[in-house]
Amino acid sequence: MGMRVILLLISITALMGLLQLPSLHEWAQWDHNAIIEGQWWRIVTGNLTHTNLYHLGMNVGGLWIISFIFREQISIRQFIVVFTGLCIAVGSLLLLTSMQLYVGLSGVLHGLFGFYAMQEYRLGRKSSLYLLIGLAAKIIWEQCFGSPTGTEALIHAKVAIDAHLFGSVFGVTLSIATDILQTIKTKKEL
Repeated sequence: MGMRVILLLISITALMGLLQLPSLHEWAQWDHNAIIEGQWWRIVTGNLTHTNLYHLGMNVGGLWIISFIFREQISIRQFIVVFTGLCIAVGSLLLLTSMQLYVGLSGVLHGLFGFYAMQEYRLGRKSSLYLLIGLAAKIIWEQCFGSPTGTEALIHAKVAIDAHLFGSVFGVTLSIATDILQTIKTKKEL
């Protein structure tokens, strides 16, 4: 993981911390009605706000751990595109649900994990298939049985399992699409 990626992670962490300030939190949280009324930035910023410091800490930890696990695959430009794309996808797809308020990075984290695990698998690291199977099993479990209540008690909110689903599906799909586009580009250059 290069210094530029580390600086980017520090910047994202600092921004999420800043968005915990009450006045900024209110302005940034994902709010279905506010988005429908034209406050479109909440589609992205809602992913960067959190219910409390425990929630923020869990998501910051997740961001850094995922970045460390997949450090060999991460380039600064690609990470920015994937992270931003996931924020937009998760925030937009949540509009299709009955959810009224949403905060947290977990949907994006599931997408990052899925994206980079699929990248590794497609580059020949067959053991990354187990990571994808684990991710799929977690998503299926949540969709069938809900999330662990201990997490909900810690963050003082219901876990947004649909955000996990949307992030995972978009992350894996984006990874496959990236690979297809790269293959097409390579063929055109020949």
